[in-house]
Amino acid sequence: MQEKIKILYIDDEINNLISFKATFRLNYSVFTAANTAEAVHCLEQHTDLRIVFCDQRMPDKTGVEFFAEIRTTFPLPVRILITGYTDIESVISAINKGNIFRYVKKPWTDADIFSAIEEANNFYQASAMLAIKNRELQKAYDELDKFAYSVSHDLRGPLSGILGAIDVAKDMHDPHEIRELLELMEQSVKKLDVYILSMHDYYSLQRGELKITSINFDHLAGEFRDIYKVYAETGQIRFNITVDQRESFRSDENILKLILNNLVSNAFKYQKKDNDQKSVDLMMEVINGTATLTVSDNGIGIRKTDHLQIFELFSRAISQEAGSGVGLYNVKGALLKLNGEITVDSELHQGTIFKVIILSK
Repeated sequence: MQEKIKILYIDDEINNLISFKATFRLNYSVFTAANTAEAVHCLEQHTDLRIVFCDQRMPDKTGVEFFAEIRTTFPLPVRILITGYTDIESVISAINKGNIFRYVKKPWTDADIFSAIEEANNFYQASAMLAIKNRELQKAYDELDKFAYSVSHDLRGPLSGILGAIDVAKDMHDPHEIRELLELMEQSVKKLDVYILSMHDYYSLQRGELKITSINFDHLAGEFRDIYKVYAETGQIRFNITVDQRESFRSDENILKLILNNLVSNAFKYQKKDNDQKSVDLMMEVINGTATLTVSDNGIGIRKTDHLQIFELFSRAISQEAGSGVGLYNVKGALLKLNGEITVDSELHQGTIFKVIILSK
């Protein structure tokens, strides 16, 4: 059932309030106020009010003055004035200034009010949609700014390193020295590769549609064991995966892999260099239609003050390893698509635990 439009009617004449509510309560959710103080309180309590009717002749201030005051603090509700012919000049001035949307002549008829509500509601919906689009546009601009800044560092930096190494290698004849330069160049190329793959994931998330299938977490566990087997052995990192899937689970497998791959790769990447007992644990549990995915490590950890920052685009809270600054942002975006959530429990030098919760589709 569609929720009724919420309307506030302000008038110092009690009979008018009673009549208005009795007439329109079946079609709309009607709130009333006998003065502007009560009206402000009602607006504060009901932030989803769409339309405000106010009588022009109020004892403490005019309706035009009241609407001018609340225009900044309560910009969303559409403002409609109820007035007689004697106040037409001030009403026209208020319309021109944008303080009110329109006016209804006094005494009003039911048809006048229904017509005003329909117009005002259409205007409210259009304004609300425009506000959403403006927020999305601002977010896109912010991300574009960050992207432009990141390109100059994450792409140009490694490329400059490669070009510099090539320039130095031109005058080298010692194979050992050339090999060292090649290793430096390899590191730069790997940084570029990580960055490009992260950006590919980012744009795939933004544009892709969900492909819901049955998920076999034992199968996923086998894939991740194979992917990280060499990494674990060469880095002397114990990699343990446990699965407890008691029922079927449906979701987008590719997005789940993206989430887990980012979290697991970070767990491997941000280990303590001097730790002889490095470990990464992945636990996947499915109970009552909910998948809980936990990735924990005993690595370098994250400062508590950086816990929110790490999910921002191109953010790097840790400088031990060069990252793209896109991975955890992609994780957050992926979880938004799946209506999932993620929490982080970490302290500097104390390891990190990421917990992801996703409901079955």
